Amino acid sequence: MDLFEGWAGEEAEEVIPLQPSGSYREYFRIKGPTRQAIGVYHANQQENRAFLSFTKHFLKEGIAVPDIYAENLQNNVYLLRDLGDQSLFAELAANRQGPEISPGVIDLYKQSLAGLARIQTKAGQGLDYSVCYPRGSFDEQSIRWDLNYFKYYFLRLARIPFNEDDLEQDFTTFAQYLLEADCDHFLYRDFQARNILLHENKPYFIDYQGGRKGALQYDVASILYQAKADLPPALRQELLDHYLDTVCDLIPLKRQRFLDHFDAYVLMRLIQVMGAYGFRGFYERRAHFLESIPFAVKHLTALLDRIHLPVEIPTLRYCLEAITQSDRLKLFGKPDPANTSLTVSVSSFSYKSGIPEDSSGHGGGFVFDCRALNNPGRYQPYKRLTGRDREVQDFLKKNSRVEEFLSHVYTLVDNSVEMYLSRNFANLSVNFGCTGGQHRSVYCADQLAAHLQKKYQVTVALNHIEQEKKNWIN
Repeated sequence: MDLFEGWAGEEAEEVIPLQPSGSYREYFRIKGPTRQAIGVYHANQQENRAFLSFTKHFLKEGIAVPDIYAENLQNNVYLLRDLGDQSLFAELAANRQGPEISPGVIDLYKQSLAGLARIQTKAGQGLDYSVCYPRGSFDEQSIRWDLNYFKYYFLRLARIPFNEDDLEQDFTTFAQYLLEADCDHFLYRDFQARNILLHENKPYFIDYQGGRKGALQYDVASILYQAKADLPPALRQELLDHYLDTVCDLIPLKRQRFLDHFDAYVLMRLIQVMGAYGFRGFYERRAHFLESIPFAVKHLTALLDRIHLPVEIPTLRYCLEAITQSDRLKLFGKPDPANTSLTVSVSSFSYKSGIPEDSSGHGGGFVFDCRALNNPGRYQPYKRLTGRDREVQDFLKKNSRVEEFLSHVYTLVDNSVEMYLSRNFANLSVNFGCTGGQHRSVYCADQLAAHLQKKYQVTVALNHIEQEKKNWIN
């Protein structure tokens, strides 16, 4: 808070943790009476230094990146301009009907690719590459790290068999072929629609702290083949042509030489993200990454049908074909809602009577303590009412932080619901407790039940333990 208050000249009134991404950075929306910012904490000082150095350079070059308000590298924190929460990915999801994507979203993709072309070429000149982390270029060592990440966290955990020595030889061959491309440009490293924020209908770029020198093809492959974006092939080609036209206006480019290596970089990017899906999904059990696996497999299947590399990588090719044929990997998509059997038991209870037992036999689930919320039961007008009465609901909204409390609950529970659906689990329990099981816990349980019924095809079993004991007579 000291960094914010020193920059803003006023006290922070509200600090809201933002939903975590695929990294270990922590983000907070910090608000004062008149000013607000995004606070970032990350324990890796080298990565922080790279991000801040790149950002300052890009701002000088007129690139749309967040302004830096304040920084304290010694304590691993910095403040950025708040660009909001709407990403290009969210805009895509909200404005498509199956394969049909709105012209407005397509235009935002073209603007983003034009911005990428500038970042990679003109704005990439003069960067201090000495701050790059972990290496200054996407060289053979960097490529080998990604390939081994894929080997150990995806192939191993997906139970794809392989001969390790033969696979290592193919890794060497593949890496050396990739490096035959022109690798003297800025490689953004994670250029995808989730890392493009829309502010005043303009794309802004974030999360380039892993940038280094490398080939142009990698970043274009990253956004055009982003797994869950699932762009139609014809649109991918249209966007690729637009990107190449933009680059040709900025620097001399041998278009055919770019295309000769493009599919190989598409494959490299798919391999990299599958490694991440394996680590975050198989290993850390994060639902979003497991759900992305079938989309990556779909792109891989189409790519293998057309790719013809001038080098031999038989063992790697065998592993990739095995991925596309794996019945186990196909199970990680979201299940057909008609076939879901997940029951979420949502209960309110009184701490005086103790935390309820989990009747499913799986050892319990979430227990949320509502006693930090202002208690309407302390005030005479509400003593005989419950969390279902409008007067109590209005009290909680005006005199407690119940909506913020529930937003955090939704984030935690949604993550578990999506994971449980992806793994075909049958039961999840969520309990809300307060002093008497009458006001705060009842309201929160009702709100969560309504949220889940609106968002997911699951069975919600709602149980107000204390109120049902009393037949709702208070």
